[in-house]
Amino acid sequence: MPYKHVKKATNHFLGIGESLSKIFPDLDFDLQQSGFEISARRWMAIGVFAFMFYFFVIFIALFVVTVAAKIEIIRALGVSVLAGLGLGCGSFMFLSFYPKLTAQKKVKSVEKNLPYVLHHILVEVRAGVPLYDTLVSIAKGNYGILSKEMRRVVNEINTGKSEAEALEKITRETPSFYFRRVMWQMINALKSGADIGATMKEIVDNLAIEQRVAIKKYGSQLNPLALIYMLFAVIFPTLGITFLLILTSFTGIGFQLELVLGGILGVVILFQVMFIGLIKSRRPAGID
Repeated sequence: MPYKHVKKATNHFLGIGESLSKIFPDLDFDLQQSGFEISARRWMAIGVFAFMFYFFVIFIALFVVTVAAKIEIIRALGVSVLAGLGLGCGSFMFLSFYPKLTAQKKVKSVEKNLPYVLHHILVEVRAGVPLYDTLVSIAKGNYGILSKEMRRVVNEINTGKSEAEALEKITRETPSFYFRRVMWQMINALKSGADIGATMKEIVDNLAIEQRVAIKKYGSQLNPLALIYMLFAVIFPTLGITFLLILTSFTGIGFQLELVLGGILGVVILFQVMFIGLIKSRRPAGID
């Protein structure tokens, strides 16, 4: 559905959206950092609209199907209401946290490419290339979101702003702490007339030291995590299956072995998926 139609449909829910936005005090900031040019109350109004839309669609569709299947009206009504509420609440919560998730994804993309961009700037500035031309080459490069941000900087400079002013604008709107810190150092060097090459060399060296420290810390965290993985993914399932087989042999208690093994396999798969997510979340930025 086009945004203009969504905006028109959500005008009736702006009051509710205003009240709900107070529950999420960081929503305005998250929307700005994610690049969504929309107010928090409008976003929450869209969430209320999505809740009502999915609730009524699922409720009506499921109620018609259950009645057609000759299920009792009360039971059909209960199932339809619960299903509608479940999907409606799920869509509302997803929209509520989507800006924060988008901002976190943007942070990871920025910090992944940040070291390469800094080296790019350092090499070109030391070679005597003007900073503007360096920013243009980064904008045309393959640095993900950073290339997109640098295109905005170049456009701002082309409209008459200074390099420092253009860099300040994207620095305020980018959620990455490391990116903001680096950019403020560059901006201060530009404003004070300091040597950009020397400043960039110091920034790159400091970032390299921080990355080495982060990698060492990450490596030290992997040892206990590997032990936890061995316990819950290998040792406990093996011992559990062995214990069940022994218990069945000596006591004669019957187990549906297929169901038990299937349940253990499901738990192990779920644990491994969660474990992989934990490892990825702890991995330092800029490491593939």
